[in-house]
Amino acid sequence: MAYVATRGGERAIEQSERLYRAELGTIDAARVTEIRRALPWLIDRVMGEASLYEPDLAALALAQSGGDLYEAVLLLRAWRTTQPRLAIAEPVTQDRLFTVRRISAAFKDIPGGQVLGPTLDYSHRLLATGVLEGKPFVSPQVEPAARPAPAHQPSLAAWQKAAGLVADVEASPVAPDDIPDLTREPLLFPAKRAHTLQSLARADTGGVLAFGYSAMRGYGNAHPTVNELRLAEAEVRVRHPRGTVFSAGRVKVSQAEVTTKGKSGKLELGFCATLGWNEVKVIAGATLDLNSPGAPKNSPVNEEFFLYHTEPVEASGFCIHFKLPHYVTFQSSLDALRDAKAKKAAPAAPTAPQRQEEPA
Repeated sequence: MAYVATRGGERAIEQSERLYRAELGTIDAARVTEIRRALPWLIDRVMGEASLYEPDLAALALAQSGGDLYEAVLLLRAWRTTQPRLAIAEPVTQDRLFTVRRISAAFKDIPGGQVLGPTLDYSHRLLATGVLEGKPFVSPQVEPAARPAPAHQPSLAAWQKAAGLVADVEASPVAPDDIPDLTREPLLFPAKRAHTLQSLARADTGGVLAFGYSAMRGYGNAHPTVNELRLAEAEVRVRHPRGTVFSAGRVKVSQAEVTTKGKSGKLELGFCATLGWNEVKVIAGATLDLNSPGAPKNSPVNEEFFLYHTEPVEASGFCIHFKLPHYVTFQSSLDALRDAKAKKAAPAAPTAPQRQEEPA
């Protein structure tokens, strides 16, 4: 591709940005607080795709971008690159998660029971138009449970493995310093397992949904069932330089396992997890993870295909860059069209008459 530099339009460029900012008005701490309070699920999506857990900064990015998700994710990722990395937290296992919601579509009576938690899955989708007429929409109070669910729930996959339903997957322990970091090294194929899960964790929700949906509709190798879906809070435990392990707080996380019957006669699992609560993304991501082994190249469930094409900053940036000047390349195309048109319209040159030989 060829680009040309924009010259002589600095004032116009400056004014165009001012027009954008004028639409947003003044951004202050009160607006950021209100965005964080009113749009928690959107905040979670931005944090997940930016791979940075900081609700206030995510709300600020949304306020500063006017709600443009791709711009907000880019702002947050750019800010993250300026921050030092102080420590690596301890691994978090499922049974140590502070579980808020945990359901299974594959088994009714799972160890620990089904925990519905916060969801709109079973509600009527009715728009509260009375709000526009001055009638506030007030949510009914939550009634306390007669028997609260335990805060920590066992791993359903571990129970299935113990019952011989899922084949054991050999996983050698990895030292914290040896964990690959997708933000510091390139994604190469075949991708490392850690890179695949990291890519899905910060992938574009809409892109993951599109590819996951295509797999569900028959473009994949397996039509999955949700084995376990979990919304939880994970305790971030880090080791102090003096050796003491302490909790730095909790972060919201979501994870999903999907399953299907494998060729071995046992269940195969697909997995996906991300920062924040985002059920659609982790279910679709786990579906891609389940379908990717052995997927043909250029299919929507091939890891190289869906990992590249669900990277939100790169994908949106490549799409948006088409707005930039492409005068040189487009002009060359027009020149080629004009040349072809001119040649086609030119009259054919007369041919010289052939000289006839006189008989001897």
